[in-house]
Amino acid sequence: MKKIKIYEKESYKKLGDLYGLFFEDINHAADGGLYAELVQNRSFEFCEIDRKEYHALTAWEKSVNTEWEICTQNPLNEENTHYLHVKAEKDAYIRNLGFNTGIYVEAEKTYLFSVYARAEKKVRLTVSVTDDAGTVYAKNTLEIQGNDWTKYACKVKATDTTAVGRLVLTFGDECVCDLDMVSLFPTDTFMGRENGLRKDIAEALGEMKPKFMRFPGGCLTHDGSLNDHDRNSMYRWKRTLGKIEERPTWRNNWGYNQTLGLGYYEYFCFCEDIGAKPLPVLPGGFNPHKGEGVPMEALGAWVQEALDLIEFANGDASTPMGSIRKEMGHEKPFHMEYLGIGNEEIGEGFFERYPQFHNAIREKYPDIKIINTAGPFAVGEGYEAGWTSAKQYGSDLVDEHYYSSPEWFLANMHHYEDYDENGPKVFLGEYASWGNTYYNAIVEAAYMTHLERSKAVALACYAPMLCNVDYINWAPDMLWFNNHEIVKTPNYYVQKMFMEHQGSDAVRFELENLDEIISLTDNKNIAGKLSIIGNDVEGRIWDLKLTDHTTGAVTQLPELAITTENLENVLGSIDSSDYTLEFHFQRTAGRKGLKIFFGENEKGDKIQWEFGGWDNWDCNLTTIYNGRGSTISHRIFHVEDIEYTLRLEIKERHIKTYVNGVLWNDVTDRLPELEELYVTASIEQNKTILKVVNLTGEAKDTEILIDGEPKSKVNITSLHDYALTTENTFEQPQNVVPLESTEDYKAEGYNYTFAPHSVTVMVFE
Repeated sequence: MKKIKIYEKESYKKLGDLYGLFFEDINHAADGGLYAELVQNRSFEFCEIDRKEYHALTAWEKSVNTEWEICTQNPLNEENTHYLHVKAEKDAYIRNLGFNTGIYVEAEKTYLFSVYARAEKKVRLTVSVTDDAGTVYAKNTLEIQGNDWTKYACKVKATDTTAVGRLVLTFGDECVCDLDMVSLFPTDTFMGRENGLRKDIAEALGEMKPKFMRFPGGCLTHDGSLNDHDRNSMYRWKRTLGKIEERPTWRNNWGYNQTLGLGYYEYFCFCEDIGAKPLPVLPGGFNPHKGEGVPMEALGAWVQEALDLIEFANGDASTPMGSIRKEMGHEKPFHMEYLGIGNEEIGEGFFERYPQFHNAIREKYPDIKIINTAGPFAVGEGYEAGWTSAKQYGSDLVDEHYYSSPEWFLANMHHYEDYDENGPKVFLGEYASWGNTYYNAIVEAAYMTHLERSKAVALACYAPMLCNVDYINWAPDMLWFNNHEIVKTPNYYVQKMFMEHQGSDAVRFELENLDEIISLTDNKNIAGKLSIIGNDVEGRIWDLKLTDHTTGAVTQLPELAITTENLENVLGSIDSSDYTLEFHFQRTAGRKGLKIFFGENEKGDKIQWEFGGWDNWDCNLTTIYNGRGSTISHRIFHVEDIEYTLRLEIKERHIKTYVNGVLWNDVTDRLPELEELYVTASIEQNKTILKVVNLTGEAKDTEILIDGEPKSKVNITSLHDYALTTENTFEQPQNVVPLESTEDYKAEGYNYTFAPHSVTVMVFE
């Protein structure tokens, strides 16, 4: 019989704020998502800088008897400079298309319409929500008159439900008027807040019981111009405060517009509403996407922004920034404990600037936990630079990010075992396996048991959190939604199970008859097909030579022409444990370099050497399983239009790359494997919590013993009996859901069978 024995009085780690959320405005997570505004382009500020096909009238239409133009003379304010000038005949109209399929209104629910307007003569305006067939779902009227910008508002109540509505503004008489900030908001927002959040999404996040929420990004944090008044400015938190109509709209670096209606104040309020500690991340005065940084002599203003944020969050209402918080409606402090500087930074530019932030924060606010940043991978040059900086300056945590295949997670379950528990702690600020299947979720659950057990890991959050199904920038995502429904993925349920039952302390446990490690492959060599493609470049490859060191055979291969069509050039196949590929390469056009594939099997699994990848920053090695990549070695390299000598050496599973004779990548590719059960145990007051993941296809009969206070029952939440490929969808959102049950517990002889491919959380009390 397999056995798990838990020693509930032997704590070895305070779990603290271990599990939380990560919000980034990606995939229209804010506008058209969590932020409840139903009108798209409400202030006529969309432009081609946001997205090349955008313009000031995007998402707006008019009747043939309406004349309109976008004007900027005497605007609403200096941040909101565009408005709509309308000359309408009787019964003419303009209408907004909303997001997704249209505007969603629900029968018997009330919605608040508002608009800033001015008109010399009285304008009778009918506000309605209709579909394209003309069916009216909600309706009211108001009057506009006056030469000064004035806010007008009325409520409309839906008589029926539709997800394809249009906001229609019909002019009762021939008229001329100016309109701006056209808004339609549900009154039934999360917690009833004005300018609030979409209730179903916010409730789903609150139900998870997260300990913290990281915001506002992600790459959103640090990508953009260094001038805070540019349209494509880097995210600057102060400009998201104040009255909604006086906030700027910006280019979102994911290719759309962000209204900033969901700004820093709203983020803090949302964290408070769901009981999560706020964890904001600020830019460090450096844009790694362009390699541009604020001059060192000008960095003081950026450092002051960080200090001002702490005062805004934590200062007394009598302080300058605390008084702004009070004026916005929150007199008491938000009690912020964490502050991140930078996001996925690579290159020296950020790490030259980080110390100024760190030292100033540490001096003025010594209790704030400062979070440094590593690169976008679990290994490599950016990763090492982040950890070196953190150790040098005494950062409290290091923000690590990685998205990898399930196979990488299975090969790296013990990733944090060798970390120094006495140094900076790990904040795993973004991670996910590539996919939203049940299999992805249970592999992530297994990995989370090791996060919980590691003394070096302090915080972790799955990413990205939200995705509007009609505006996808990135997948996978934890919650998917359209304009009226949400889908909770299997990954969501795993995260929720671990958050709800985190516990306060990790406690020691012992396993008996559970030592088996199950290998998933017998392939000890990286053998198979080799090929090369261009990475959006033109160029030439010559003197191609493949050497099999096992047999001594040397194959000379023909010259290759590399084109921007990115065509595959198959070099052949090799069945050897020891071989070398070398060649000369010169780029003649384009910004990147090459992708060299090797070890490709009949399923298409392979390893990629990317020479000049991403934005011509990377020299990476990446394993690819089922089309899903995991970076196992990262180096910074910028390909130029010069001749290179490239060499790839393979010996069993050890890989080396050389550029012009210099060793560049040097790594051993670890193969995925299974542990018989993945286990972690914790306590919360008088409760003992056991989390067990069974990734095998066999049931595991197990005796469970608790050394501690007597227990009489066990509450069980579990995921099991689902096919590994199962996903939750809009059509079938309940394909994968946790099951709950309660059993009697007896101190001796309590046995439980962990189902194949299952996640089980047991709470003994």
